[in-house]
Amino acid sequence: MPPRTGRAVRPRDAATLIVLRRDGPKPRVLMGRRHGGHDFMPDKWVFPGGRIDPSDFRAPVATELRPEVAHRLSTSAAPRRGRALALSAIRETFEETGLLLARPGHYRPIAGPWRAFLEHAALPDLAALDYIARAVTPPMVPKRYDARFFMADAERLISLERQADCGELDEIAWFELEEALTLDLPTVTHFVLREIPLKLADPHRPFPYLRMRRGQRSMTTQDGAHAA
Repeated sequence: MPPRTGRAVRPRDAATLIVLRRDGPKPRVLMGRRHGGHDFMPDKWVFPGGRIDPSDFRAPVATELRPEVAHRLSTSAAPRRGRALALSAIRETFEETGLLLARPGHYRPIAGPWRAFLEHAALPDLAALDYIARAVTPPMVPKRYDARFFMADAERLISLERQADCGELDEIAWFELEEALTLDLPTVTHFVLREIPLKLADPHRPFPYLRMRRGQRSMTTQDGAHAA
């Protein structure tokens, strides 16, 4: 994106979901290509995700975050906000790919962004999530996000069949990790793709936090040992 001048925009909370398939010879990840008309990362291949929405703070669930995942999230968000970020990753994945990370369940229909999800008689499966990375968009761009990256096994999806047309993503496909790295990717997506095999090899690995500090790219690791 073109650089901006003046004071940096405060980053908005956002969440991304990496869906991993292990039913073949090598792990595959779900990725989508953004429409060329978008002013943020046009034509780039990305993981599904987006901004947190107020409805994510009150959406019903089938399961809660595992304690260790909630603890790791506490380094960057209060418990209620961390839970809402996890829900936004699940909701955005459904909206962009038509896939439900959920368990069967009935709930009274509600208005708002969660209505279409709940109409499939499904409730979000927060226990399926792991938290693997955090990245903040550099301050020199006009749209900034404080993105948390979650990962879940595709076996926890209701189905591999899409339930609805995707929204922002122009094309959707499953890629082996090596193949995904050859796509036209944002820098942060490339970074997180390289983190996935490390996380699979060591589930207790501290998660990386990528940001800009004093004009330089900075990467630190965090293990959830303290609250933000």
